[in-house]
Amino acid sequence: MNIIIVGCGKVGYTLVELLSSEDHNLVVIDEKPERVSRITDSMDAMGIVGNGINHQTLLAAGIETADLLIAVTGDDEKNLLCCVIAKKTGRCQTIARVRNPIYNEETEFLKKEFGIAMIINPDLAAATEIAKVFQFPSALRVDTFAKGRVELLHFRIGKDSPLLGMKLYNLNQTLRTSVLVCTAMRGDDVIIPNGNFEFHENDVISIASTRKNAIEFFRKIGTVTHRVANAILAGGGAISYYLAKSLIAFGIHVTIIDIDPARCDYLSEALPDATVICGDATDQNLLSQEGLEHAQGFAALTGLDEENILLSLYANEVSGARTVTKINRLNFTSIINNLNLGSIVYPRVITADYILKHVRSTSYSRNSNVEKLYKLANGRVEALEFIIKEDSAVAGIPLQNLNLRKNTLVCCIYRNNEVIIPAGQDMMLAGDSVLVVIYGYRIYDIQEILED
Repeated sequence: MNIIIVGCGKVGYTLVELLSSEDHNLVVIDEKPERVSRITDSMDAMGIVGNGINHQTLLAAGIETADLLIAVTGDDEKNLLCCVIAKKTGRCQTIARVRNPIYNEETEFLKKEFGIAMIINPDLAAATEIAKVFQFPSALRVDTFAKGRVELLHFRIGKDSPLLGMKLYNLNQTLRTSVLVCTAMRGDDVIIPNGNFEFHENDVISIASTRKNAIEFFRKIGTVTHRVANAILAGGGAISYYLAKSLIAFGIHVTIIDIDPARCDYLSEALPDATVICGDATDQNLLSQEGLEHAQGFAALTGLDEENILLSLYANEVSGARTVTKINRLNFTSIINNLNLGSIVYPRVITADYILKHVRSTSYSRNSNVEKLYKLANGRVEALEFIIKEDSAVAGIPLQNLNLRKNTLVCCIYRNNEVIIPAGQDMMLAGDSVLVVIYGYRIYDIQEILED
């Protein structure tokens, strides 16, 4: 595809990283030369220094032959206007990043009136991911498929886990639960496990399951399955606003700590059911006064990665809270992942994954049917949801008879309101929603899981 990306900030840079590895023709636009150079000097993309809402700039970038324009500058209105001009000038699809909460209730209206294919709010998307963790604190991360009926839950094997030393082929027989182990992260190694896989301490495991079966599974291995009753949010930015709103709707008591008096006034008015404290979230005495030692949930959401890391480390030391840490920069991820930070959320990666799913689903319109896409294991593993078509090469054949590529696992089949954890004799049928986990390659269509 010919793709134009307007805005070379954190999200724009991450998008170029992802899309350039998938053989798309990329042109980036930004008013700051150093941002453009940072991308064009290190990645396969052309760069233009200019304003993305300028008609001549868009023409120079090739808008007349572009397939997709993605506007991810720091200005919502500029992103929307850029998409409108692109639609008028060319025939491409458009995606806009829009963060201001005032547009949140108008997303469908804006998409329809402006002809925008997708409007993505990074703060809302990140808050949604965090809320899933606080609703199911046994998991480090929860990814949903089949309209929420199937979940991919990630958790770490603790030193006292009954799973230690157990072989995978004994799992469901021993625990009498219906879950499928999809992936394992052991240090820097990624494993698509077979029956001989043995659970080790600190393995990060992902399982596919219904929520009911997942609760049963976690109960039997002795971990908490009920949602947190209260949560402290350090930092009162947009993610905290969206997260607090979501948690309050589920009956969770929320305390927000922010140092800016004006922001605290706004949050107090916008979130009357939340407790808003004006103060320094890194003040240990203040955290203690607000009950950190007894908190069930804690999210470090300030604007500084260093603060967030220290806050989560401290929270894990003094409390049993389920912790979430927001990280903006992607440097030193291998070190960060080895720290005791609970769940780690990268807002720009979440945003890029949403956009990448759209690109995958439209790159080859004849065959592509990607419904959802999540990057796992630092981007090395992909979990994808497909809708099976009648003429699909995988339809109507028992899984045991399919010649699947290495490091490929069909994790779950959703059919007629029934979730199927598949065995060898099960088949994918037309209309099924199917969850597939792959490692070491990428696909645009379900039939690409087959060996040539």
